[in-house]
Amino acid sequence: MSAQNHASEPPEPYPLTFDPIFKDYPWGGRNLESKLGRTIPAGIVAESWDIAAHPNGSSVVNNGPLAGSTLPEVQQLMGEALVGECSSEAQNSGKFPLLIKILDANRWLSVQVHPNDEYGLRNEGEYGKTEMWVVLRAEPGAELIYGFKPGITRDAYAAIIGTDASTEPLHRVAVKPGDVIFVPAGAIHALGPGVMVTEIQQNSDTTYRIWDWGRPRPLHLRQSLDVLNFDQVEPGPVQPEVLLDEDGFCIERLARCPYFETERITMQAGNDYFGQCDGTTFELWAVIEGNATLYSDADPVSLAAVQWVLLPAELGDFQIQADSYTILLRVTVPDDAA
Repeated sequence: MSAQNHASEPPEPYPLTFDPIFKDYPWGGRNLESKLGRTIPAGIVAESWDIAAHPNGSSVVNNGPLAGSTLPEVQQLMGEALVGECSSEAQNSGKFPLLIKILDANRWLSVQVHPNDEYGLRNEGEYGKTEMWVVLRAEPGAELIYGFKPGITRDAYAAIIGTDASTEPLHRVAVKPGDVIFVPAGAIHALGPGVMVTEIQQNSDTTYRIWDWGRPRPLHLRQSLDVLNFDQVEPGPVQPEVLLDEDGFCIERLARCPYFETERITMQAGNDYFGQCDGTTFELWAVIEGNATLYSDADPVSLAAVQWVLLPAELGDFQIQADSYTILLRVTVPDDAA
């Protein structure tokens, strides 16, 4: 079923859940099944695109009147009632602004970089890619690549880019569950083995590979040198900003940029979060630990780790109740977005 099969009038906004899209890149494994309990295809599974509206993969709604419709079809049907006033450019272009993934790294990802909007639109025909990771699981000793060590210049790196030596001047960061890494366009980065993250990013699939550990995939050396930020020296994990902390209820801001704002909410069993989607922005929520129930004028939605849900911008009032000790993520589009 697709959106054009539905009545011409869109249904009343309701929380949308989706079937994920799986990607079999060579660095993946089976942890989406063994650790998260997901039913996944045979073989290597590297990524789960949980909320996606991209030519390389679009999520399909699995609940309510819009079940069977892709996210682009839902946006076409609902328009600003789905994306909100803050995403007017996304509505004008017909492209949902964000993409949500879970990554299961069992080997090193390619050392890579993403362009900014200006370079991406000019050279690739799509927006750039600023993203962030929230670490869900990390094996002892797990690490990732994030930025440069001190002293590296563009000319010095150009002499070794695309070789095994290109990893030597890179900054490595040990990570543990709960760590947050903000990866702006231009940042050199790579997830290491034994790390599982959920990724919040611009709706782009443009990646320039600098080094792929000898795997026979194309590298993008000229483009990488064009966009790499050599001023990003020894960056570390985000230090969350506590917005509220009382009676077992904690809200932290993890990131804010022109494309998204992410908060982490920690609640004890029985605690409630009361929110309102007033037409300004859609909201993306995930349970990353525990269990919660989402209440609105529509049918309740039960959420368990790790599961994402999309709240349309005109959903109205909603309530999230923690059914156990629960950690959630809340993603919105800031009011100064394009």
